[in-house]
Amino acid sequence: MLLAARSAVALYRLLDAAPALSGDDRITRLFTLVPGSDFGIDVLSAIESVGGRLVPWSEACSRSYDLVLAASPKGDLRLLRGTHVLLPHGAGYNKSIPGEGSQPASGLDPAFLIRDDAADPLALHAVAHPEHVTRIAAVDQRAAAPAKVIGDPTLERLLVSRSLRDRYRAALGTGPRKLLALVSTWGPESLLRQSPDLPARLAARLSHDEYQLALIVHPNEQSLLGTYELTERLAPALEAGMLLASPHEEWASLLIAADALVTDHGSTALYYCAAEDRPVVSAYQGGGELIPGSPMDALLRRIPRLGSADLVEEALDAYRPGTGREVARTAFAQQGRALNLLRSELYALLGLTPPALGSPPRLLPTPRPAGRVPTAFDVDTDVAEHRIRVVRRPAGIGTPGHHLAVEHGSASERLARSAGLLYRRPLPAPAGEPALSWTAEAWLRHALSEYPGCRSAAAILPSGLVLFRTRGGTDTYAVQAEPRSEGGRIVRTDPAAVAAAVHAWLPARSTTPAAPTRLNCVIGRRTFGVTLRPATLDEAAEPF
Repeated sequence: MLLAARSAVALYRLLDAAPALSGDDRITRLFTLVPGSDFGIDVLSAIESVGGRLVPWSEACSRSYDLVLAASPKGDLRLLRGTHVLLPHGAGYNKSIPGEGSQPASGLDPAFLIRDDAADPLALHAVAHPEHVTRIAAVDQRAAAPAKVIGDPTLERLLVSRSLRDRYRAALGTGPRKLLALVSTWGPESLLRQSPDLPARLAARLSHDEYQLALIVHPNEQSLLGTYELTERLAPALEAGMLLASPHEEWASLLIAADALVTDHGSTALYYCAAEDRPVVSAYQGGGELIPGSPMDALLRRIPRLGSADLVEEALDAYRPGTGREVARTAFAQQGRALNLLRSELYALLGLTPPALGSPPRLLPTPRPAGRVPTAFDVDTDVAEHRIRVVRRPAGIGTPGHHLAVEHGSASERLARSAGLLYRRPLPAPAGEPALSWTAEAWLRHALSEYPGCRSAAAILPSGLVLFRTRGGTDTYAVQAEPRSEGGRIVRTDPAAVAAAVHAWLPARSTTPAAPTRLNCVIGRRTFGVTLRPATLDEAAEPF
């Protein structure tokens, strides 16, 4: 069997379908790069990363195969000898790409779907929905002859991985926050081309304690730019903690983990809507690529539109539940059966009896955590009696707040010198090595002495207890936030956010509290009870 890929995204689609023939030692799996695409540069490295055996194109054209699998009809596939199968490349036919001769839609050009007499015919064109067969037939009835509805193997992986949502979110460090995923397709009408600063604007707008940002970029765009160039362009948002999904598999894991989606006209949003019924909003600014009446056109017409980054929460709240899932039904049929149907079709073409033990769709991998986590925040606060509202945003990309809160030992010295609140978390201790540590109170005094611009210092102990001291104050306080119970789940907030609340509350007092005091710390839509009291001698002497 030869897996013929013209681009990285086509290769990834083939890999999602590969389990249909897994576990069979009668089949040898080979790979080749179909030349001619501007986006083929990453195919070879992707084949190497999965340990595939590569056959050079010239050699591939000189041999015969029992099965030739492709996920794009373009390129000189007709030069490959064998039984040809075309698999879904994406969620339907939503775009028309200028210059590709793909009218009315990319992937439906009869020049690619109908072979001349000298070429091996297309034995099977696997599509995801009956409407796709209708659309192919409308272009050319001959092209519809090998088309069969088998569903989408890539969607199968999302569907079987939904139960891993909590695991994915734990790996990403999402916690009780909402994970907002941005999706950018490729080309001049994509989100990153039309609104290149949207990721940074959202990072500057959204509260760090309420939202985590992620970006899913089409593999073609990553191939065109290269990872280094892409990350340099996205540096402000990445420095603020935004996740950047890898183009193979991880993007789908992020869709499972996400609480909401901002999309352009790329078909990734349809996978999200098919797997989960969660808010999705449009950031597409229009153009000539989106085909009227296509599933993506229907989705973008029915979901809220993002007018500006400042109004993203209002747009998400305006989403009507069920809208996305209803549209996704027009793009995907045979949900939950695609891999088994494909397995039956492929073995029939091979003339073989399938092994007794089939291979189910493979679970999506656990995603990687963010490469960078913000350690300095512009903090806005609103203090009223014993209630403090706190909003923390990554420092340096938005407007300054009430004060600058900086994690000592993780942020730059320049930021530490500018901090109003300086806090520190426990340092990891190497196992089996000599240890050197401060006591908590000694570090507080050291921080206030070493950094004269700092008004407060906070030591976050491993237990989550915060020891807090202000400049000129005589007492060291212990600050403890209580967890919340929400539907059987325990929600805890970042102790550093609570320290920021105390930093704003204490200076507003005419006298410093000598007895335990109850505070309410409001973070987003949650309120956490907080106890402030003088620290005990044992707590002050805690190794830190």
